[in-house]
Amino acid sequence: MAGLAASGSNPDVDLLFDINGLAKDAPSWFDRVMPYIGEYGLPLAMVLLVVWCWWSVRRRGGQDAASSVAALVWAPLAAAIAVLVNVPIRGFVERPRPFLDHQGLEVLVAGKTDYSFVSDHATITMAMAVGLFVANRKFGLAGIGLALLEGFCRVYMGVHYPTDVVGGFALGTAVALLLSPPAMALLTPVTKAVERSPRTGWFVRSRGRSYDGQDAVIPGARKETAGAAEKDLAA
Repeated sequence: MAGLAASGSNPDVDLLFDINGLAKDAPSWFDRVMPYIGEYGLPLAMVLLVVWCWWSVRRRGGQDAASSVAALVWAPLAAAIAVLVNVPIRGFVERPRPFLDHQGLEVLVAGKTDYSFVSDHATITMAMAVGLFVANRKFGLAGIGLALLEGFCRVYMGVHYPTDVVGGFALGTAVALLLSPPAMALLTPVTKAVERSPRTGWFVRSRGRSYDGQDAVIPGARKETAGAAEKDLAA
């Protein structure tokens, strides 16, 4: 396969060397930081983005708050299911890591002994990004951007082929979208029940926030206002 790369007849390997070759020209401090970003930083950023979206949804309230929160709950669940689906795929394909078959790669992460196809990191981040997009397009687009950056980092670090990343994107997207209808059918009634509970309703909407997103009226205040208006009319 290395010979195919040299002849330019394997675009997957060619692109691997092109992207990973950037690591050789980058400053040494940058290559020391990239493993932390690619392994932990971007997945953590995706989780924080989901939390940020949840905080925004519950503060805004509205009639669709329960369904939006259900979609946000589905995002990490979709990522977990996608990783489980990837287990038999990896065992069936049994593709070695690129640095095992190709010399000259700049490997920034040591200790990778499992199979390469498909990338778990790409699968997880894209599944969460697509699930986030179902809940909120603005946050979802930001999540997709993070997922694409994560995929680039995996190739840059020399631990995945580009097709490993593309396969992870496809798997994460398929699980998040195809299983979204039954997941929402199951999760939305749960979040609506949570919303109605005096103890757990804060998880779906902020305290004092009404269904239309406005500040809720304190019980009894409406009657007092109406009574004051009647006095004014009588005067």
